[in-house]
Amino acid sequence: MNALPSHPPSLMNNYQPLPISFVRGEGCRLWDAEGREYLDALAGVAVTSVGHSHPRIVEAIREQAGMLLHTSNLYRIDWQVRLAERLTTLAGMHRAFFCNSGAEANETALKLARLHAQRKGIRQPLVVVMENSFHGRTFATLSASDSPSCQAGFAPLVDGFIKVPFGHVLALQALAQSHGQRITAVLVEPVQGESGVQVAPSGYLKALRELCDAQQWLLMLDEIQTGLGRTGRWFAGQHEGVVPDVMTLAKALGNGLPIGACLAAGPAAELFGPGSHGSTFGGNPLACRVACTVLQIMEQEGLVANAQRQGEQLLEGLRAALNDHPQVLAVRGHGLMIGIDLRQPGRHLAELAAREYRLLINIARGQTIRLLPPLTLGDADREAIVERVLALLDSVR
Repeated sequence: MNALPSHPPSLMNNYQPLPISFVRGEGCRLWDAEGREYLDALAGVAVTSVGHSHPRIVEAIREQAGMLLHTSNLYRIDWQVRLAERLTTLAGMHRAFFCNSGAEANETALKLARLHAQRKGIRQPLVVVMENSFHGRTFATLSASDSPSCQAGFAPLVDGFIKVPFGHVLALQALAQSHGQRITAVLVEPVQGESGVQVAPSGYLKALRELCDAQQWLLMLDEIQTGLGRTGRWFAGQHEGVVPDVMTLAKALGNGLPIGACLAAGPAAELFGPGSHGSTFGGNPLACRVACTVLQIMEQEGLVANAQRQGEQLLEGLRAALNDHPQVLAVRGHGLMIGIDLRQPGRHLAELAAREYRLLINIARGQTIRLLPPLTLGDADREAIVERVLALLDSVR
């Protein structure tokens, strides 16, 4: 492991990076400055889904950078139009707005919820959010999240949110009775990634769709982590045939280049007017061309189907290897989104995995190993992940 300072003095002290720095990547592999090779089972937290340094991504960046990077949204951007058409077709939705991150995409969704409330004459609107959710770190998205550690020190937060347990339709039905006249939208992650890969019960999203239709609420799916093939469908809502009113995307859309998107369908797609929302860099030619290339690669290489197949086999392999393991409480997942609950806190395991087993993982909420490998994952690397996770946990018995 490199002898690097944990907190370089020139940087604000809001991260705790491991003392390792990568200089090169290819597919599911990364290399540090000393030439040591690592198996990436995290993909930059569900970002580099088509793998590191994919040659077609490299070429798209190189060619577009030599042609045009930025013009602003004062002018038509053809790559933006192409990307919007492709995403809305894949999602069965109508319009797209582009920004730079997942938090900005969720801010856009929350603005749509406020406009929807205004159209309905609701003066003090509420958005229903879920316990243990995470939607971003801007003031509104932080307020919509259920993460006391992230919220600490930032009070007063934005009001207008009401929390219910994740996965419990009855709790939402009860809210419809008590607060239904004030509720304007429901914001939910199909799988709660930051809280340790909590998977929604079967039928939950479909029940939410039916309830929102009955109450004239917007159903808003935060698919920033689950979207774009991660769960074995283009979008996680498609497992239950659910089309939301609003969907947010980011992470894998640019494979490392910052871009976010907010899609809308039906009346929600018509809520914005000129000047009601915007982004200086959102949807610039470079980001949109790269995103279009990402979608082409995913289609042509069959990566959505691969995520489904490899995810099922990875989950099966981990459960078989970790069955009755003294360190493990549960193993769960959805596609290539896996959580391994530990019996005791394991924050140190990410560094131990990288240092001793050359495996990159993440520890969610202090006690869950989170695995988010690239969607290009092959059989050999899948088996290596199982072997290295088992060796890691055996080493701390």
